[in-house]
Amino acid sequence: LASTRQFVHITAAAAFAGSLWLFGRLGAEFAPNLDEGDVVVMATRPSSSGLEQATRMQFELEQVVEAIPEVQFVFSRTGTTEAATDPMPPNLTDTFIMLKEREHWPDPDLAKEELVHRIEHAIDTVPGAAYEFTQPIQMRFNELIAGVRSDVAVRLYGDDFARMQQCAERIATALGELPGAADLKVEQTDGVPMYEIAVDRDRAARHGLDMAAVQEALAIAVGGREAGIVFEGDRRVPIVVRLPEGARRDAEALAALAIPLPHAAADTPEFGRTVPLGSLAAIQATDSPYQYSRRNGKRLITVQANVRGRDLGSFVEAAQQRLQSVELPPGSWLEWGGTYQNLAEARERLAVVVPLAFFMIFVLLFAMFRSAKYALLVFSGVPLGLSGGIVGLWLRDLPFSISAAVGFIALSGVAVLNGVVMVTFVNQLRREGMPREQALRTGCLVRLRPILVTALVASLGFVPMAVAVGKGAEVQRPLATVVIAGLVTSTLLTVLVLPALYRWFTAFEPEVLGGAEAWERPEAGPLEVPPAG
Repeated sequence: LASTRQFVHITAAAAFAGSLWLFGRLGAEFAPNLDEGDVVVMATRPSSSGLEQATRMQFELEQVVEAIPEVQFVFSRTGTTEAATDPMPPNLTDTFIMLKEREHWPDPDLAKEELVHRIEHAIDTVPGAAYEFTQPIQMRFNELIAGVRSDVAVRLYGDDFARMQQCAERIATALGELPGAADLKVEQTDGVPMYEIAVDRDRAARHGLDMAAVQEALAIAVGGREAGIVFEGDRRVPIVVRLPEGARRDAEALAALAIPLPHAAADTPEFGRTVPLGSLAAIQATDSPYQYSRRNGKRLITVQANVRGRDLGSFVEAAQQRLQSVELPPGSWLEWGGTYQNLAEARERLAVVVPLAFFMIFVLLFAMFRSAKYALLVFSGVPLGLSGGIVGLWLRDLPFSISAAVGFIALSGVAVLNGVVMVTFVNQLRREGMPREQALRTGCLVRLRPILVTALVASLGFVPMAVAVGKGAEVQRPLATVVIAGLVTSTLLTVLVLPALYRWFTAFEPEVLGGAEAWERPEAGPLEVPPAG
């Protein structure tokens, strides 16, 4: 008998240790990705792309996507709207792909990941842009909460943008070699074509011109100036005068721009005399900076990536190890952001909340039994309950997430319930004069049905969530899996392990306990109602 008890103790301890080892290999993510039913493709084109060019390229992209039979319709948004709630340059486009209901698909059982792969393969035939896949709500939440639209963001801080750009390219290459990396994108910092016009002050002075006059003429020709207002109903539309688009992009046309001379007034014979801009300035095509980002007063370049086919936590751990071999410029450092930043912050909060929840459960048990020994005995149901939840996640190939953490916290409270029922009943039998061994056998037999029914009812309540496949099922499955699997192991603990632990915890106690607790004693006599008056 002693060897059997020892075997039970060793088995329970080994099961808990094995579950801890298994937990380290589950992977982690902030929250399960919800299937919103639609897809968003974010297209990033060269920074020199204008609105007309981006529109033509986007129309070609939409035609390719609409040819896919699962797609119902496609619409897109390029640049900034009039309300400017989400300002973007003309080279950025959000393509919203609305999918048909699954029953109208050629293959209703086709996985969403496979469809996204087909869309990605189709749009790869459209050159001139880098594409990133996400979902409408997910895109907005990532941008609002984490500041970027992708799952993972590596922020490179430094001072020298040229060296930082080279380092960012090396970081993107290193991330692209990891399994699960997708939609890699390096923040654009330069590449905007522009004309650099250097005015020769001496030449301008010989014609009686100053810098302000030349710049004003050039600003009107390129930027435009309001010359009037046209009323369209109740709207006031300004009339802007400037050179045509083609002339503004042509260096020869700009060189021929007529700069009026200051002495050519309307009431003089020399009225209308001009000098071409090319005789006053040198015009040269160069590349200008596109965007310089700053955070906390420091320059930064962001490298973004999405994660597909693996959990976020293991991907970032592998990426951090890989980037240790990337040499950073002097004075530069890396910071991890995106959805992973939310995961890291959630881990820090759980490191406080979970021990606090365990402590509160132990305090309540201690207040009930008035003994740390019995409180610890019943609390032993929590580790094996957690072990079952970990095994359940592993069997269903689900990573640890905030949803699963909530399930573990709820399981901790439910796991001690059956232990309380068992231990209090056994203690009550011992106080009534029954020996310990007999009280254990009687307690296990009498309380077996209530324990099984309690666990079964709680488990059945979570079964619909565990097998759900509709909207939001991705969040429900980890929570329900943890509770159901944890209740199975905690019930086995109560029936098999708890009696053996009870003998070990009470080895130095007498066979029969003392008198009953105050709340267990019968009343001393009939209730007496004092006479009125």
